[in-house]
Amino acid sequence: MPGKNRDERPTDGATFMISVAAELAGMHAQTLRTYDRLGLVRPQRAAGGGRRYSQRDVDLLREVQRLSQDEGVNLEGIKRIIDLTNHVDALSARVRELEAELAAARSDTRRRHGGELVPVPRTSALVVWQPRRRRTDS
Repeated sequence: MPGKNRDERPTDGATFMISVAAELAGMHAQTLRTYDRLGLVRPQRAAGGGRRYSQRDVDLLREVQRLSQDEGVNLEGIKRIIDLTNHVDALSARVRELEAELAAARSDTRRRHGGELVPVPRTSALVVWQPRRRRTDS
């Protein structure tokens, strides 16, 4: 089972020392350190404090490089893009969770009551409900 780093992100298995990650990403190791300081890429930390980059981190480094060189986006813009992408991913995951909960609730309602959840339009009407009186046989 993959571990988690300090940000509670799952790792993708193998991790690379900064020199290997830099070579895989086609960058200088100092660039990776700078990106870490700026919060663009947040590698795991080894027990001794050294950076450990996952394949996912290396892919993100390549995307940072592409946005910077090919698209002309500055580092602050890239950071914003990454933050927004992470936010969208988190919201999408939450939507999937809520959809699963809704499906389970609908299934449970059908099973228990033989019915279905139906939307009720919002209204300002006042509805008074009184229980039925039992009929007494005389």
